[in-house]
Amino acid sequence: MHIQIKKEHEKFIQAQIATGRYNNPEEVADIAFQLLEKLNVEYAQWIEETREKVDVAIAELERGEGLDGETVVNQILERFQKARERQE
Repeated sequence: MHIQIKKEHEKFIQAQIATGRYNNPEEVADIAFQLLEKLNVEYAQWIEETREKVDVAIAELERGEGLDGETVVNQILERFQKARERQE
């Protein structure tokens, strides 16, 4: 596979090699792909955790355990007001 690299990416790779942390462009690319893979795994985990939280919240709402939006907003505003009063 042949990949053309943008000039700014080439400069970045050369700068990384110049630091002495990497010996060649392949090492820099390997690290970049490892980080991309890690990012994808973490994103997939975040999506799954978020879906689970949404499912829990829906179940709570169906049982009548939720709060309406106005109540939540008022509670947040109340916390801000109390925090502001403490600062004064």
